[in-house]
Amino acid sequence: MTDLMLYQPINVLKPIGPDIWIVDGPIVNMSAVFGMHAPFSTRMTVAKLAQGGLWCHSPIAPDDALFSALDAIGPVQHLVSPNKLHYAHMAAWKRRYPSAITWASPGVRERARNQRIHVAFDADLDDETPPAWRAELDQLRFRGSKVMEEFVFFHHASRTLVLTDLIENFEAGKLPRMLRWVGRLGGVLDPDGKTPLDWRSTFRKSVAREGLASILAWHPQQIILAHGRCYLADGERELKRAFRWLA
Repeated sequence: MTDLMLYQPINVLKPIGPDIWIVDGPIVNMSAVFGMHAPFSTRMTVAKLAQGGLWCHSPIAPDDALFSALDAIGPVQHLVSPNKLHYAHMAAWKRRYPSAITWASPGVRERARNQRIHVAFDADLDDETPPAWRAELDQLRFRGSKVMEEFVFFHHASRTLVLTDLIENFEAGKLPRMLRWVGRLGGVLDPDGKTPLDWRSTFRKSVAREGLASILAWHPQQIILAHGRCYLADGERELKRAFRWLA
């Protein structure tokens, strides 16, 4: 059943624009809507910076072949946790790339401690985009939730918006039948993926609208998601659809 859920081939760099790739990874078990646990597909994003280094968003499970492929295009310099749920493999990647900077999202240190997962973070993401990737990427802290915030990123050259869990878009055909109703209940089934219901209900809409307006001002053409089918066209239209719950 898990083979059905995978976006094959996994652990392979897949170009989606100039100097930007996605890498589909193996299945992980995570909390789903209303606290249920379910298998999730995983995906990381890799961007090559002007000086040749690599920026790695939400690193997936370590894989030697993937490491070799990355080493062939540049040194891994930045390992980014975009929200407090996406950090579990940071320690393994840091061991492989000890000179890389590990970037913490809000609340991730506390969650890692509570889960008894040791991760040494070197720096914190904040409202200002770090000089290290400012020329290639913008970032924004999507605020308004009482339980979790997420950093979103925009890759200039490819006009790609990189999200993590703010939109999930699971294809029903890739889900075990027993989980399709959970995805439908949570509002995260393709083609109408959106923020999961349990997280969506925690937002102050007025604050979230400000974040959405800033994202739309980037005029993204495609949207990369950590879970489910990405939107590789009509990015602005998909954003407005997915966030209509803020109306």
